[in-house]
Amino acid sequence: MNYYIVIPAHNEEALISLTLDSLLSQTVLPKKVVIVNDNSTDKTEEIVLAYAKEHPFISLVNKSSSAIHLPGSKVIQAFHEGQKQLDEQYDILVKIDADLIFPSNYFETIITHFKSDDRIGMVGGFCYIEKNGEWVLENLTDKDHIRGALKAYRKETFKQIGGLKPAMGWDTVDELLCKFYNWKIVTDQSLHVKHLKPTGANYNKTARYKQGEAFYTLGYGLLITSIASLKLAMRKGKPLLFIDYIKGFLKAKSAKTPLLVTKEQAQFIRNYRLKKMKEKLFDLF
Repeated sequence: MNYYIVIPAHNEEALISLTLDSLLSQTVLPKKVVIVNDNSTDKTEEIVLAYAKEHPFISLVNKSSSAIHLPGSKVIQAFHEGQKQLDEQYDILVKIDADLIFPSNYFETIITHFKSDDRIGMVGGFCYIEKNGEWVLENLTDKDHIRGALKAYRKETFKQIGGLKPAMGWDTVDELLCKFYNWKIVTDQSLHVKHLKPTGANYNKTARYKQGEAFYTLGYGLLITSIASLKLAMRKGKPLLFIDYIKGFLKAKSAKTPLLVTKEQAQFIRNYRLKKMKEKLFDLF
């Protein structure tokens, strides 16, 4: 199975070499790697060009955009720029961040999962961050969720879910639409990926409201949003974020912000999320 990788990158001169070196050390190499240099003001471009000169399957695309780091929309707009450079000769499409170090068997293992069952639509490992000299699980989400930093999609799945949405929540709606279309999602706990910059390190106050807006655009409704907001705020160790998330939800609702999904999909998503929440509640007792 052939896999293509798209890497959005903004001012990653300190880390992107580590990511590219880890890709070059894979037991099964990618057929294409497109790095989208998104408005970088450092040496990201020349570092990538040096790799591209040595390795013809690596290429660079330059993109101009705002320097404001808003989660979701900016990174996926950059991803779309990279996607335009690709042909259709792939089986698996991968979106990764420019600050990851993969174990050398990572993509061989990902391919093995896809080959094992043709209803598997998405596969991913787990992000680990450095704390006090040790690499520990970046525990922001459930174990059945693939982090936005390292998404791998079967081509048919990617097309059926309509690709990636340029909005915060893109890395949740993709999985919910997978479920809607009856694809399986596999997370492999044996695949430990080093995440060099913890998620959300650069996000500002606007971005916090964006999380609540994302819950709204996923069709969650207030009850599910409240539970999801509380859980996420507690996981981040910042309980007051709950208020920002709810404010963001209410602002999006009053502005009648368009949903990322159809009414039918939103109903499915609410039912699915409530079912999962009830299961977890029963597990506690």
